[in-house]
Amino acid sequence: MGLMTVKDRVGEHRRRMRARGYRPVQIWVPDVRTPEFAAEARRQALLVAQADRLGDDQDFVEAVSVPWDDE
Repeated sequence: MGLMTVKDRVGEHRRRMRARGYRPVQIWVPDVRTPEFAAEARRQALLVAQADRLGDDQDFVEAVSVPWDDE
């Protein structure tokens, strides 16, 4: 068997994986290394921290919730 190109090796790998019942899935995720991501993460974290100080949302959730072991 001669040298396989990258395209051939990838194709063979995919063929074997499909034969095992797998299928390829491509997932796009945010690039956490960018300054824009860091700025947005900080903005959202500040909003959460502010909501914790200002809101009674969690008090309401706890008031209408049943503890797990009481069910």
